Amino acid sequence: MKILIIDDEKNICLSLRGILEDESYAVLTEHTAREGLATFESCEPEAVLLDVKLPDANGIDTLAILKKQNPETPIIMISGNSNISDAVKAIKLGAFDFLEKPLSLPKVKITVKKALEFVALSEQVRQIREQSEKEWEMIGESPVMLELKNIIKRIAPSTAKILIRGESGSGKELIARQIHTFSTRFNKAFVKFNSAAIPKELVESELFGFERGSFTGAVKGKKGKLEQADGGTLFLDEIGDMELSAQAKILRVIQEGEFERVGSNQTQRIDVRIIAATNKDLEVMVENGSFREDLYYRLNVVPVTAPPLRERSDDIPLILEHFSKLNSFELKARVKRFHPSALEYLKGHDFPGNVRELKNLIERIYLLCDSETIQAYDLENLMRPSSKKINHADSEFWNGTTPFVEKKQEFERRYLSTQLSLHRNNVSKTAEALGMQQSNLSRKLHDLGILSSKN
Repeated sequence: MKILIIDDEKNICLSLRGILEDESYAVLTEHTAREGLATFESCEPEAVLLDVKLPDANGIDTLAILKKQNPETPIIMISGNSNISDAVKAIKLGAFDFLEKPLSLPKVKITVKKALEFVALSEQVRQIREQSEKEWEMIGESPVMLELKNIIKRIAPSTAKILIRGESGSGKELIARQIHTFSTRFNKAFVKFNSAAIPKELVESELFGFERGSFTGAVKGKKGKLEQADGGTLFLDEIGDMELSAQAKILRVIQEGEFERVGSNQTQRIDVRIIAATNKDLEVMVENGSFREDLYYRLNVVPVTAPPLRERSDDIPLILEHFSKLNSFELKARVKRFHPSALEYLKGHDFPGNVRELKNLIERIYLLCDSETIQAYDLENLMRPSSKKINHADSEFWNGTTPFVEKKQEFERRYLSTQLSLHRNNVSKTAEALGMQQSNLSRKLHDLGILSSKN
């Protein structure tokens, strides 16, 4: 790591160079602001020690220029006759620390070490934040996804209540987060509350908070999810599982913008945007009385549907690439590629668990598959049998009564036709994938009447 020292006192530069080189740092020294700025730009040091008094410029002004060139580089100010106002100004401009002469060399070493550790930690936080943001990206360029993205951008700036419908794993929370990101509340909290994941008797205390002594074990008061989301967005996931009593209180929040904590008579005002989601048929629930009709109409101002993965199978390659990169980063592994045969294999599945199921599959691939290029046969043992598309013809094939020899031939014909198609009608590659001699496979394809139909 390179450390740049900018100080007009040569003895100080020599002393600092000595202790820092003992710590295995590469040290650069300059004696004027002009030389220091030039070296900073050309050598890109990891940290700078900068004197407040320089022969050709004020060190504070030089600090401002350095921070403008690279705000991430930690700069430690040093001075022999400075005052408190200089120190305050330097810290406001972004100086990491301010050391007074005569310098304590052990303190200099500690300060430089802390500055570099701070930079390393900041970089880790930046990478984690970047990966977290990528995790919630909305992936897909299919017509149904382009339409959904357009709807999100149109409704996000409003204050309208939104109800997101969709199957489990289809990305309802992702849609809610995207709405929050494009809204005017993007710099405020996004708080998720899942009614189905919390015991019914705790729903109200978790959602609205509680006061000390309101129930056994409440040794002190606690903010609920609603208060935590004040000024931002509250995402009510699985709203169809919420108890009727909690539904009534949420309705009051929507209508009047106020609530009380459990065990309190004090009314609190709240400013929160509510987005709800469910995979249940709320209309049926309204009819049988398990969901409040007035709450349903309050939430369903703007209905949004999360499309199931089977309706946008063309997005599978993009989703694979996205989650593959995320797993590569988390596991510190090389990015795996997916052979066209693997892509076609995945497109032939319904994915009842939708994107969540595909995401879990990719994680499983990274943990269990050594190959860097994933083939169709790599997926066969990793996929759930129930996720394979089963149509009426499949049912007849397995359940119909046919002589074994005929059934065997039919199976071979269907299986080999599929494999040949997956390998783009290349007999050589198909034989290699199946572990067969090419001549044997060619003869089998001819006997089954496949070869002539494919060529």
